Amino acid sequence: MMRIFTASLATETNTFSPMFTDLTSFKSSFYAAPGEHPDTPTLCSAPLIACREQALTEGFTLIEGSCSWAEPGGLVNRATYEFLRDEILQQLAAALPVDAVVLGLHGAMVAQGYDDCEGDLLSRVRALTGPDTVIAAELDPHSHLTRQRVAMADLLIAFKEFPHLDFMDRARELVQLTLATVRGEISPCMASFDCRMIDVLPTSNEPMKSFLSRIRQLEQQPGVLSISVIHGFMAGDVPEMGTQLLVITDNQPELSQQLASQLGMELFALRGQSMPAMLTVEEGVDQLRLNRQGPVVLADVWDNPGGGVAGDGTLILHEVIRQQLSGVAFGTIWDPMAVQLCFAAGEGAVIPLRFGGKSCATAGDPVDKIIEVKALRASAWQEFAGSKVPMGACAWIRFDGIDVILNSNRCQSFDPSLFRAVGIVPEQCHGLVVKSTNHFYQGFAAMAERVLYLDAQAPYPSDPKQNNYRKLKRAIWPIVEQPHQTVD
Repeated sequence: MMRIFTASLATETNTFSPMFTDLTSFKSSFYAAPGEHPDTPTLCSAPLIACREQALTEGFTLIEGSCSWAEPGGLVNRATYEFLRDEILQQLAAALPVDAVVLGLHGAMVAQGYDDCEGDLLSRVRALTGPDTVIAAELDPHSHLTRQRVAMADLLIAFKEFPHLDFMDRARELVQLTLATVRGEISPCMASFDCRMIDVLPTSNEPMKSFLSRIRQLEQQPGVLSISVIHGFMAGDVPEMGTQLLVITDNQPELSQQLASQLGMELFALRGQSMPAMLTVEEGVDQLRLNRQGPVVLADVWDNPGGGVAGDGTLILHEVIRQQLSGVAFGTIWDPMAVQLCFAAGEGAVIPLRFGGKSCATAGDPVDKIIEVKALRASAWQEFAGSKVPMGACAWIRFDGIDVILNSNRCQSFDPSLFRAVGIVPEQCHGLVVKSTNHFYQGFAAMAERVLYLDAQAPYPSDPKQNNYRKLKRAIWPIVEQPHQTVD
């Protein structure tokens, strides 16, 4: 009987962030020992759930390893990475022999001493299993596609959508192709193309929406198994940072390379066209003030915990206070200390509170207000595409007609359920301020009168021209205007 081993180890590392990542970061976000993963997936453990589904219909033996996820942050502690990596490797060694290893990864994990954690893990898995075992992994598109990963794996598939609403669909695709490979029905051949660029590429907008449709059409072509766009992650200072195209065909290496190169240059031609129009903080709050209907959604795109920063920025809140607006709800501001003070005071308490603006000099000044503690939740959750995202202990506070959710677990804003989790009715608010680059869009756009993207220019390293990369050695756009004409 076929034997499949599956596990997950994932986080997204912003190498510029002061929010360092240790074992506690993983344990407080998500950790499941072998056999203890819940029925609902996390973003990067979806392959395990897909394996469970397929095992029920195909009857193969499934061996589950541990699954770990940490909210995006700064460099991973070396001992933490090695502990979680070795835990999976020991579980795999005990499970051998296996026909396939299916992993849930992110693709942008960087630890002290390891620029390519995923490449390191895949190499060690290959050393354990030998050349004949099928090794497959699902990736987040905001990752770094290294040559080591392509060499060590048989199948790599990234989410297509940004927002990542298709993470379960891609996991099922990965598992189906893995099983077909084990059965000898297909012979995957991967090729990649370096686009020599880094950009923000939301697929809910043009031109990426149409580019994605074209990819899906090409995947219907005989012999084409999968096409992934690796967007890249500009906050990761690693040698192979940047956008790439990855094509998998059924034993057609020339077609794989031809399609990867063709689509890669087509994507390069679209550079700089995909990000929605960005407003300054003052412009965005002005638009909110002038808009008579609501809710108007303001996205704080660069104070986004999903990009590895703290999510405690106060720049937009200070502008709302300055313009004396009311009916605005903020979800969320990360401040565990302020949450603890609110819990100590209790629901209904009116107290002086200093909150926000603690993580770095560019996050904005802390806010000092007399606040009312409207509600407390010991363990709050929001939803995203069938998964549950922990917000930790949360306090809903109100002052001057403004509502703020303070949370103890860093997380970006995915869905209106984050407001409902503490008792705020988002549809009744004039303005909703969320911290997210684009994952919020699907959940909020349907209820929003308008969606505005605000560029506070901090604290995320959002301008590659000014990011002072130390490890990036090749020319990429926009640092170099014509990188394909440059000899590195």
